This record gives sequence, structure tokens and C-alpha cells, in this order.
Amino acid sequence: MRKIIVLSFITLDGVMQAPGGPKEDTSGGFKYGGWVTPYFDETAGKIMQKQMKPADLLLGRKTFEIFANYWPEHEHDWPGINDVAKYVMSKTMKKSDWENTIFLRSVADIKKLKNSKGSDIQVHGSGKLIQTLLENDLVDELWLKIFPLTLGKGKKLFDKGTIPAAFTLTESLVTPRGVIIANYKRAGKVKTGTIGA
Repeated sequence: MRKIIVLSFITLDGVMQAPGGPKEDTSGGFKYGGWVTPYFDETAGKIMQKQMKPADLLLGRKTFEIFANYWPEHEHDWPGINDVAKYVMSKTMKKSDWENTIFLRSVADIKKLKNSKGSDIQVHGSGKLIQTLLENDLVDELWLKIFPLTLGKGKKLFDKGTIPAAFTLTESLVTPRGVIIANYKRAGKVKTGTIGA
């Protein structure tokens, strides 16, 4: 079985929309694109390089289109990106010129992929896809970069698809500019109790 790992930049209030630039995703009138830039430093860069190891990708259609327009010509910044399999969840796209692209249509396709042999599968961006994965308990790990700001509006990492689920912290650090890097793995059901009882 393969692990599905969600990697996400998020704000303190959970916004994940358009971290990389002003024109990345302006849907819903979002005007804060590129919000990670003031906080990105050498430490964050090293973590990103470590996490961008060759692994198959599972992407939503919009994120795939952004990636396909950029990464094929910039492989020097993400070695192996052109060689790994790119699984794209889309009901409308059927082909791409980007090598090693495979289209999925349903949750059943994702479950079949997860149960196959191969590398871990990374999910970047892909807000709607992440909601589907969370709703169907298909996320094995969350690798979060939590930035010290709130935006109020924007697409959220944990939205309508989120189910009750427990996670265990496996790795963490805080960068000099206050970004919390926190990796979590799935840890069964939510447990409750009474403090002091």
C-alpha cells in the first residue's frame, strides 16, 4: 500500500489559496496571492528541497494545469519532476503533453492507486481534491508549513470534507521567520476525555 501525503502551505486560519504568487489563483476575488514570500528563508528552502524528493504526484485539475505550465521547463528546481507519474483527478481532461500523466475519474480510482505498489504519493495544492481525500479517510500524512498570518478569506485546507481524525506529530521545527514546519501521520480515531478527571 502506498502512502498519500498532503503537503500544504497554510495560514494560521487555515487558508491555502495562492501561496506562490499574485496570479496563481484569484478565484473568489482572492487578492493575497504570494503570501508566503515575506516569510520564506534559507531554513524553509532547505525543508522544501528535502520534501521535493522524487515521488509520484496526485493533483487536482487546476493545480495540474499550473504545474504543467511551469515545471516541465524548470526541472532543475525539482529534479525528477518530469520522470515521476502525475495522477490527475479530473472529469474533463483526458490528455496532456506532460510525460507520465495519468488521469483518474473517481475515488475508486484513487483507492486502487493507493493499494498499488510504488513510491509514496504527494499531493500539492489541489484544495478540492484534498477535501475528497479527507472525506474518504485517504490521507496518511500531512506535511504542513504554517505561516504566521491570517487572511480571513480564501480556500481552506480543512473545509467541508474534513472528518474527525487523530494525527501524531512526527517532525517539527520553527524557522527564523516564524514558519512552523509540522509533519503529522494518521493515528486512528479521535479520543475524548475530561481534564483533571
